[in-house]
Amino acid sequence: MQIIKSVFTLAVFFYPLSIFAQTTYIPEGSKAYDLIDRLEIKQEKNTDLNFSTFKPYSRRAVVHEAEYIDSMNKADAESLTGSGDELAAKTNLTAIDKYNIHSLLMDNSEWVTGSKVSFLSKKSIWNTFYTTKPNMLEVNTTDFFLAVNPVIYFQEGKESGNDENLFINTRGVTLRGRIANKIGFSATMDDNQERGPSFFQARVKEFNAVPCVGFYKSFKKTAYDYFDARGYFTFNVTKYIDVQYGYDKNFIGNGYRSLFLDDDGNSYLFLKLSTRIWKFDYENLFMELMPQFVKTGDNLLDRKYAAMHQLSMNVAKWRNLWLFEAVTFGRKDYFDFEYLNPIIFLRYAEGDVGSPDKAHVGFDFKANAAHKFQFYGQFLLDEFILSEIIKNNGYWANKYGYQLGAKYVDAFNIKNLDLQIESNRVRPFTYSHYDSIANYTHYNQMLADPLGANFQEFIGIVKYQPAPKWYFNARAIYYYQGLDSAGENFGSNPFELYTTRAHDYGNYVGSGDRVNCLNASFTLSYELKENLFLDGNVLFRKYTGLPNSNSFNIAFRWNAARRDYNY
Repeated sequence: MQIIKSVFTLAVFFYPLSIFAQTTYIPEGSKAYDLIDRLEIKQEKNTDLNFSTFKPYSRRAVVHEAEYIDSMNKADAESLTGSGDELAAKTNLTAIDKYNIHSLLMDNSEWVTGSKVSFLSKKSIWNTFYTTKPNMLEVNTTDFFLAVNPVIYFQEGKESGNDENLFINTRGVTLRGRIANKIGFSATMDDNQERGPSFFQARVKEFNAVPCVGFYKSFKKTAYDYFDARGYFTFNVTKYIDVQYGYDKNFIGNGYRSLFLDDDGNSYLFLKLSTRIWKFDYENLFMELMPQFVKTGDNLLDRKYAAMHQLSMNVAKWRNLWLFEAVTFGRKDYFDFEYLNPIIFLRYAEGDVGSPDKAHVGFDFKANAAHKFQFYGQFLLDEFILSEIIKNNGYWANKYGYQLGAKYVDAFNIKNLDLQIESNRVRPFTYSHYDSIANYTHYNQMLADPLGANFQEFIGIVKYQPAPKWYFNARAIYYYQGLDSAGENFGSNPFELYTTRAHDYGNYVGSGDRVNCLNASFTLSYELKENLFLDGNVLFRKYTGLPNSNSFNIAFRWNAARRDYNY
């Protein structure tokens, strides 16, 4: 409870007498993120579109930029009398881009300043439900906005060599709103039953955790039952500072994976301060986490904590650089308030209290080029000894990871065909610690890439939208990893203490029991109505020493992100 008191104290400290308009955030898995990527890359020199590397994104900021681009497009349309090709060349938007912009504005209408007539439904239900196309219930008055929607996800599938059907059964509700332009709020609650592929079930048993969620129960022997609830409130302390407090997930980076903070784990309690002024974007994230545990009845679980800072600067209109640092720590009977300082160098604070904790530093970059490409990457440093790096002898304490990636929109001049490639490499023992508390994990899951450490990963993604309501996604992940062998620790599992390492030298990526994995997925989706999708998916997985897992499924989802078995 101490962290809760602490973050509230900090929030009150930043809470002035005058509060500016707040915002909620676009949830993970939303179709809006593909559009945002495209707009940022295609505009290139529009500095305002260089969004923070912290996700989720602010609805207010996204709508502001979408409206700006939409207005520029309409102005171009009025000024040009030439062919449609000339218009497209000037605006740099395809017809499907324009359709998606309209959809984005409709889904975030509380921040739209222009006409909203096109958002209205032709036929509402009892003049109460679906008065607008996206929202089951919408209230929009001067001092109050509320949007309520169902969350439904029904999926049925089959896996080769498995007599049991695969399924997902999700029912819930999501809502968001704002009060008097001062307080924003959002909440999602859903009840779930899931039987995933065999490798999903094996992962649950290995880590005692269902990927992406928290507390769970067994269901029908080989399936799982879990309730998921997330929510937060927001306010602005000044024109430039946003405050968010709640229970949810965050993501840091521009890639498919993140070496800093990924969203493939369970939600957590957090306080986030976002400061954006001039060319700077400064993010502070304070988190309450769970160390590794085995649940044995209704007992209070232990707690640990993390503090993260990230400073971004637009060094050019097309190039951004971020500096990152984080510390994870746990105490039995007290809390280190040094880490609540939003402007202190965390590595210094960690050293000042005796260096007992897990500290990381790193940098992140992104560069847009030729209105077609984006190049991005991350470098994470856990610890190293320069003399040992020079010797290239595989010293165990040289712990770091890096990511390199690129995006290519309208590839090969094919409209709305987008490509992405990415490579992630993390050395052995990265994210691990000498105790079981301060490792870089939460609720029996990784805080960064779900593979942990001691791996090389390659990712290729194809996204194609041939028509406004059709979406095709192909994704292939190949990785090799060195696992523990014969009871010896080779540094792949952050839950294992690095003091139990097999040896000091000769620790290279892939050391240990080397395994290879290819995971390929193909998805075709059709949007029946706003945020209501019909999906068909085929997945192929080949893993060293295990039978191939080939599966297909058909899904019906409404206001829900697709479940992705991507490991």
